[in-house]
Amino acid sequence: MPNPSHDEASAGQATVLPLLNAGLDAPQPPVAGDQQRMAFVLSLRERGISDVELLRAMETIPREIFVPHHFADLAWRDIALPIACGQTMLQPFAVARTMAALEIEPHHRILEIGAGSGYATAILARLAREVVSFERFRSLARTAQLRLESLGFHNANVRWADGFDLPAEAGSFDRILIDAAINLIPRALLAALAPGGLIIYPRKAGTEGQGQTFPDGLYSMRRTPAGQTVDFLFGGRYTASIPGRSSSL
Repeated sequence: MPNPSHDEASAGQATVLPLLNAGLDAPQPPVAGDQQRMAFVLSLRERGISDVELLRAMETIPREIFVPHHFADLAWRDIALPIACGQTMLQPFAVARTMAALEIEPHHRILEIGAGSGYATAILARLAREVVSFERFRSLARTAQLRLESLGFHNANVRWADGFDLPAEAGSFDRILIDAAINLIPRALLAALAPGGLIIYPRKAGTEGQGQTFPDGLYSMRRTPAGQTVDFLFGGRYTASIPGRSSSL
């Protein structure tokens, strides 16, 4: 099914507003105006984000519906925001740099480990053919899926599951995005990566192998005919990944 257009995403926004608190009734957040969105995109351009489709996705997807309603007026600022289950929604520039590093093509099938609010999932769904997202917190998975469906993103599926324990029937993926820091990529994820595929993942600083030191930040791992290549993309501090599925939230 094709990804929703700008108009379709805007039309779905009114439907999704009551979902801000996992289905609880809450005040509707202010809707960003055209000038606010233009300033938002301009700030991303000025900091080096040049992919037109990515910029269009970040301009048209209403970030205010993915944050708790009492933070909605901050949604279009370049700051990280807290969400449910003690998790954090990355600042837009960090999201944009991560998406640019994925080098997404319209035919790609993408695996996301850690849906969170569903905001990054929506951007992935806007750019790719299909997105499968695994979220360890049941309430986050449910709310993210409802938001995505209400915005018309029927090519995205958020599952309450442990993404590091990937079932074989999940198939292969052109791109894999891991949202929290992990220093060793599980074999199941490596096996699910298609030839020529790319994994983007954060990791904590440390020393491995023959004394090689890795700083905190975001990394890419590309699968090539000659093997796997790992590259440091940019620095940053990320929350550590927690394996397993949460049973209480």
